[in-house]
Amino acid sequence: MLGYYLHTKNAQQALDAIGKGLSSVRISTDLNLTEQDFIVTDQGLILDEDNQLSIADLKKIVKKTQRIYLCSDGDMEPVEDRSVGYYKLAPTDGAPLLEISGVKMHISKGTDPFTSASGMAKQAVRSGDNVLDCCSGLGYAAIAAHRLGAKKVLTIELSESVMGLRALNPWSRDLNNEGIEQRQGSSFELITTMPSMSFDAVIHDPPRFSLAGELYSEEFYSEIYRVLRQDGRLFHYTGNPHIMKKGSGFVDGVIRRLKAVGFKNVQKVDHLMGVSAQK
Repeated sequence: MLGYYLHTKNAQQALDAIGKGLSSVRISTDLNLTEQDFIVTDQGLILDEDNQLSIADLKKIVKKTQRIYLCSDGDMEPVEDRSVGYYKLAPTDGAPLLEISGVKMHISKGTDPFTSASGMAKQAVRSGDNVLDCCSGLGYAAIAAHRLGAKKVLTIELSESVMGLRALNPWSRDLNNEGIEQRQGSSFELITTMPSMSFDAVIHDPPRFSLAGELYSEEFYSEIYRVLRQDGRLFHYTGNPHIMKKGSGFVDGVIRRLKAVGFKNVQKVDHLMGVSAQK
């Protein structure tokens, strides 16, 4: 275990327990995967001998509602990367979401990021499949594909900052399971090195068009088509629920380009803000 993860909700639970004069509090310190009991005193929260948070520490955490802090070796640091842009993990009632310069990279309204990523995987993946996961972020869709019975999952992520946050995220640990291969690099470039008809399913979850227009191009879609086996399946996240509902020119353009390279049964999947297709 890397340490203890604290955010507004569990820090407030600790403060409430202290306020009631309780001797312990039951909280999750691994971002909602499990819960356990910790000692509280009138001074603060005792995580272990080396990690003890004062009331002032807890109040600081409560104040930063969209931030997660990692407490380890006596230090308390936000789970973020400011080396290029501002990348961070943000809390939800389930799995944490990835936020880049204020933009949420997951569907989280009315669900949680892991659940929505699992829904994307179910659109394309069947038991025994070889799966390609492009632009994998925290790896939730890749993990979901593996749990659905995929034989092998190749997951590609361009950003080193995202890879670093992934390594700190308890929900991403299953990426280390046998059968999942993590690769750091450009999906646009790496896919050209892959053999034709080598995957049964592709999950494509690119950044928004303004950041990576090439990943919405006919050129890239033709590469996805090439690496898929006959009758192979694609789920392509396109984002923006308002655009999906209006049937905007953007999503229609995605569908047109997918059909142009040969995909059939191309359909909008509104609740997952994406498009499914078949070779």
